[in-house]
Amino acid sequence: MTQMLRVQNFTVSSDGIGAGEEQSRERPFGHVDPGRLFSWAGATASWPGRTDPGGSRGLDDYFTRDFTHNVGAEIMGRNKFGPQRGPWKDHEWLGWWGDEPPFHTPVFVMTHHERPSFTLSDTTFHFVGGDPAAVLEQARDTARGKDVRLGGGVTTIRQFLDADLVDTLHVAVSPVKLGSGLRLWESPDELLDRFHLEVVPSPSGVAHHLFWRR
Repeated sequence: MTQMLRVQNFTVSSDGIGAGEEQSRERPFGHVDPGRLFSWAGATASWPGRTDPGGSRGLDDYFTRDFTHNVGAEIMGRNKFGPQRGPWKDHEWLGWWGDEPPFHTPVFVMTHHERPSFTLSDTTFHFVGGDPAAVLEQARDTARGKDVRLGGGVTTIRQFLDADLVDTLHVAVSPVKLGSGLRLWESPDELLDRFHLEVVPSPSGVAHHLFWRR
């Protein structure tokens, strides 16, 4: 079976914004409150950060549970790992993801400034240069036949879309309008020349946009 490159559970606002401006260690999403974007996932029974029993079941919970299914590696942009720019000046700080990152696979962090790999729990971060096709080849080799998840952020997803490397996308469109920030699209119709699209509304107010190659 062909290994797919999948965008999964990527969340944007109703005006297509997936992250804000002025990113910092304290504010990974910049001026955008991630709680507003990701409330649909945080309310589910399967949300990995849940500390109390309960949570919703149904469609949103299905997508939250499916996040790790048949995924053997992840690709992310450097800005999803942390806010540092240019050469790495602080090797002690190991990203936003804590001692138990939610990926449970090798993660390939795209950067012009490589640094040694390191492991936190069952996630190993590799810092790699190269164009999207070259990074995808590395990730596929490491995934051992499983799919590769393209985790974001917005700029990285656009790079892989522009290189025509993405096989499927699941984009959750949250019913909030942010006005400014990093925009995945002006309209999901922009992708219809290459992808089929089915939109599935959820009782939470999120609309799950499912794209697959034509």
